[in-house]
Amino acid sequence: MGGTLTPDSLRSAAAEFERRFTPGRVRGLLVAGSGLTLEVPGWRASEEVSLGEVLPIPLHALKGHSHTVTLWRREDECLLVMNGRFHLYQGYSPAEVVAPVRLAGLLGAEVMIATNATGSVDPEIEPGTLVVITDHINLQGSNPLVGEWGRELGPQFPDMSAAYDPELRRLALEAAAAAGFVVREGVYGAMLGPSFETPAEIRMLRAMGGTVVGMSTVPEVIAARHMGLRVLVLSLAANPAAGLVARPLTHQEVLNEGRKAAARLRQLLGMLVERVF
Repeated sequence: MGGTLTPDSLRSAAAEFERRFTPGRVRGLLVAGSGLTLEVPGWRASEEVSLGEVLPIPLHALKGHSHTVTLWRREDECLLVMNGRFHLYQGYSPAEVVAPVRLAGLLGAEVMIATNATGSVDPEIEPGTLVVITDHINLQGSNPLVGEWGRELGPQFPDMSAAYDPELRRLALEAAAAAGFVVREGVYGAMLGPSFETPAEIRMLRAMGGTVVGMSTVPEVIAARHMGLRVLVLSLAANPAAGLVARPLTHQEVLNEGRKAAARLRQLLGMLVERVF
């Protein structure tokens, strides 16, 4: 799909999406992180649509991200599941990174549940641990509300004091306890990437109160809150961050840990979907 991404072109894309796929009442958006595949128990997987077909932006390939959205249906309701996400480090603009989130918001989504794979800044958080995010530190040097986007779709100066919905976090912790998972709460430190962080940067993040570190998610959270969506973020601590182990960090390690934790995360999300929707 060609063209330029503007608030008006995104509204047109949403109208075209609604015309082509008749999603019905769009209840929410689920976002899959690196190496993660999301399923929605109790809902039926319907169309899988390339985001390149519905958004006026060029796509950049990234291992572990398919850049499609699956419509999961239940009677006249629909959940949108993003299979992968866009990142600033791929060369996308902040507005392009959050275009799928804004598309979901224009289609009527009320909730965004996002997952991601992160590095553990806290040495007590072992790889494979799920972390319910309570807050974030944005060190990416950008914000998706800069320029015309901040004047469209929501208030120009949205409050972020409770960006991560306390009620949704409570439900996530309850679901994890019911499933027998060990889950922590913590703060997500967002870096630009694509290089992994240095040991000094990890020490800085720990001093600032960070718990896990990643290269995504925060722009999506800002855009979602700007449009009034309630937000929950679940981070998989896929590897210890730089300086916590005496070996190099790799993207393959992140993907592998995501695959190992996929079954637990699917179970938790299934329980959450029942509670939230």
